[in-house]
Amino acid sequence: MNASTLARTYERLDARITGFLARASVPTLRVGLGIVFLWFGPLKFVPGLSPAEDLATRTITHLTGGAVPPSTSLPILAVWETLIGVGLLSGRFLRATLFLLAVQMAGTITPLFLFPGETFTAFPYAPTLEGQYIIKNVVLIGAAMVVGATVRGGRLVPEPPASHVADLGAPSAGG
Repeated sequence: MNASTLARTYERLDARITGFLARASVPTLRVGLGIVFLWFGPLKFVPGLSPAEDLATRTITHLTGGAVPPSTSLPILAVWETLIGVGLLSGRFLRATLFLLAVQMAGTITPLFLFPGETFTAFPYAPTLEGQYIIKNVVLIGAAMVVGATVRGGRLVPEPPASHVADLGAPSAGG
């Protein structure tokens, strides 16, 4: 097999793989997110089962000025996260589901600022296990953003159109 044949074979294989990834990645990401929420949400229905229970309820109590006690906040959070999981897994009502996810993620990150003594052993660079649990949500946020980019019919493409590639190297009109 000569170099030219090998290069063409590689290009065909690469195009097939990237085409598959463009088709399968967003649905896989959506389902994966759904599994995470459908797994973690129902844990909060059973007191003592979720490792995030204490920090989550104290955060909600703090954010609501004590108006929502732990006995109320945990079941609400359980339902909230379960709805996110069901919405992501079903692919239905994605805008509403992603809105719920965005609000939930905003609340999830706040313990880093409200309780830094519990989320860091040395602020801001050495998170505790709880802090690591929270910080990994950056990945979930990014995944939700990718899924959200497709709710109006957007999709990934394995190769940008040739005109777009040319535009990437061209200077902008503003300089």
